[in-house]
Amino acid sequence: MAEAQSRQRSLRILVLNPNSSTSMTNGMAAAIRKLPLSDSVEISTYTAPPSVPGSIDGQQDIDDSAKAVLDDADLTRDLESDKYDAVLVACFSVHPLVAQLGKYQHLAVTGIFEASITTALSLSPAPLNGEKWAIVTTGKFWEDHLADGVKDFFGQSSATDNSKFAGVYSTGLLAGDFHSISAEDIRAKLEAATTKIFASGNVSRVVLGCGGMAGLEDAIRTTAIAVYGKAKGEQVYIIDGVKAGVLQLEQTIRSKRAFR
Repeated sequence: MAEAQSRQRSLRILVLNPNSSTSMTNGMAAAIRKLPLSDSVEISTYTAPPSVPGSIDGQQDIDDSAKAVLDDADLTRDLESDKYDAVLVACFSVHPLVAQLGKYQHLAVTGIFEASITTALSLSPAPLNGEKWAIVTTGKFWEDHLADGVKDFFGQSSATDNSKFAGVYSTGLLAGDFHSISAEDIRAKLEAATTKIFASGNVSRVVLGCGGMAGLEDAIRTTAIAVYGKAKGEQVYIIDGVKAGVLQLEQTIRSKRAFR
């Protein structure tokens, strides 16, 4: 009986937005609601305090957001308790919170950056056919930051060592722009960046390199079809890191319960 009850326990995932934009948090929550999750999965959200910028656009913002979140006594109390089974750090960066929250050994922890990479790799139907994956992101800062992050993720001496990675392409936007400028301007910049991605080679998986990009998959799909044609364009995977992270954490929680 105890074993059966264990399998039926809820899987409680906290989606932690380390910037102060509630609209971005709400956008992530809306994207998650579209996932075919088990009824046992419970999603909670957290938005960083107002002292943190509403858009994380550089290393100082990353560091400041980590400190503000760790200084939140209410959040710390919740993380130390058994309130959650997992935490998703919902900032597309090499965010220090992913490692720092690892001290809570009862929690499964990942970031949307890390979850997106593992998802992109798992979706390659034939590893030897030359297909690549790429990241589309916001501003120029992220091109080197994320490329270096991919390199470190794989333990490579340089990003060029990975023949399956097509690179990082920026739109020139800020994360906050996805909730403040016109949809037409956003779409135009996103289509311009993804046109370069698809023109670069055989790219079959595109990662949305910003939590604020949730819901913009259609613009990328349209570009994929325009460059590759309808048949191939419709086969491209477009990976939302927030969705990828939730799905991955659901599996991780189940694995922790099954194998420990």
